[in-house]
Formats: sequence, structure tokens, C-alpha cells
Amino acid sequence: MDRLNALEAFVRVVEQGSFVRAAAALGLSTSALSQRVADLESHLGVRLLNRTTRKLSLTESGQALYERAVQVLADLGEAEALASSAAVEPRGTLKITCAHAIGVQRLAPAMAQFHALHPQVRFEVQVSDRMVDLVEEGFDLAIRIGSVVSEQLVARKLGQMRLLPCAAPSYLARHGRPRHPRDLAQHDLLTYAYSRTPQRWVLHGPDGAVHEVRAQGSLNANSGQVLVAAAVAGQGLVLETDFHVGDALARGELVRVLPEYEGGGGDIWAVYPSRRHLSAKLRLFVAHLVQEFAPAPTQRPARAARPPPRHARRR
Repeated sequence: MDRLNALEAFVRVVEQGSFVRAAAALGLSTSALSQRVADLESHLGVRLLNRTTRKLSLTESGQALYERAVQVLADLGEAEALASSAAVEPRGTLKITCAHAIGVQRLAPAMAQFHALHPQVRFEVQVSDRMVDLVEEGFDLAIRIGSVVSEQLVARKLGQMRLLPCAAPSYLARHGRPRHPRDLAQHDLLTYAYSRTPQRWVLHGPDGAVHEVRAQGSLNANSGQVLVAAAVAGQGLVLETDFHVGDALARGELVRVLPEYEGGGGDIWAVYPSRRHLSAKLRLFVAHLVQEFAPAPTQRPARAARPPPRHARRR
């Protein structure tokens, strides 16, 4: 059995929803195509398709194989194009994981722009604040904040984020505004469960001094979105990324407290499994993210108009 031809036959049957249409697309007889799929099922020892007189459907094993087979065929096409020095049009699926705030505010627009340029690429995105094992769970790419230490992973820096202490005006009206980090001990500090120091806030002052505050708040959550929503509702102060609090600050639902202080920020990374040869879609998408995450160039202030030369002035 030619396993590659068998995989292609199986994928085409799933995509076409019919042995007859798939056989026509591949230029095979229906019986020959059916035999390839049957040989594949026999080789794997599982049923891949449920066949009835009206329709086909994937079994659980068939669904799992289909997702990987589509990727294998797309990667093979890219490899053949590279070997023949042909222009490679990225195609196939990119499976990505990221935190919620980055997914909504940065990743989603970047994916839309990339898809407009490369319509044969599709995305599967899992939004999660937990640390996902890319290799074990089969992800192509993660967008992460903070240090990345793994021999199995490659990390490319995209940008930086800041941690900003914020509160709702309603909370500050009831409890007052802190003037110094030591004042935070008297306030309700909402904490992030996945922080390296979930029970401590660490703030950096304008003079470089570091202030540590014990955080004893009424809410500890593993979601920055939940913490920001609670802060907007007036429950307490929050120390969250500029990604999470940006919209609320712009709408006036939150305001900065101790504006001269910030939490320890971190770098934003595109992280992917270390492979000698990256697929075209992953390579191009990471380059696209680097461009999209780059800070906008600082606009130079407009120069004052120079007076005309003396000889050109009207007398």
C-alpha cells in the first residue's frame, strides 16, 4: 500500500463528501479509490468513515487522522515547491494558542490581515491563560509573555507589555487614592493566580526603586479578563497588562493609580517547536506578527515655519 496515496484518497473523500466526487477529482475509478481507503483502514486497524447510502461521516479516529493528514499533505506540497525553486503559496492550518487579551486585541487583527494576503491558510486558535505544552498538544505557535526556557522551543521577540495598577473611579471615591506603594496595604488588591508572585505586587518606581506589597484581596483569578471586569465594577485595585486594561482606561471605566509606578513588564514572544525546516505558512506568519507588533514610529513634532529670507520679505 502506498500510504501517501491512501492518505490523499481519504482526505479527498472527506472534503468531497462522496467517493464518486473524490474519484473524479483524483482521476480514479470509484472502486480504486474505495480500495485505497479500505487498505488504509486495514493498515491502521480502525474504521475511519461511517458509510451509509445517504452520507459519509468521520469516526473519532477518522477525525483525528484527517486533521493531521491535511497538514502532512500541505507540508509535502510546500516541500516539493521549495525543492523545485517554485514560489511557495502558504496553505493549510496553523494551530495557535495565546492569552485572551492578546488574542482579542492583537492576534485576531493580525490573522485577518494575513488571511487576506494568503487565503489558503486557516487558523485554529485556543485562548487560554494556562501554559500549554506545544509539542505534546500539537500546537504550531504560541504567543507568550515573559521568559521562554526550553530546548524544544524557538522564541522570537514581538514586543513588550507593561503592568499598570488601576482602579475604578467608584472604588477610589469610596476608599481614597493611594499616594505611595505603602498605601496599597490598606486596599483590596485583586490578584492573578498564574503570576510568579500571586500574593505580592511588585512595583518599580521612577527612581528605579522596587517596592513589594503583600496582596490580600477579595479575588484571586486565573483570568485577567475576570480581574479587569471586577475592577471596573469597583471591587478593588488591579495590576494588569496594558493589553487587558487599555480599553477600560480609554473609556474612563478605570484610571491609573500611582501613575509613576509600574509592575515588572515582560517581553512578548512568538514561540514554536524547534524544527530544522519551518513550513512556509508558519515562517511567513511569524514574520507578519513581528511587523504587526512593532511599535508605531514616533512622529516628529512639526517644525515651525521659517520666516522667508530677508531679500524675499515684503517691504
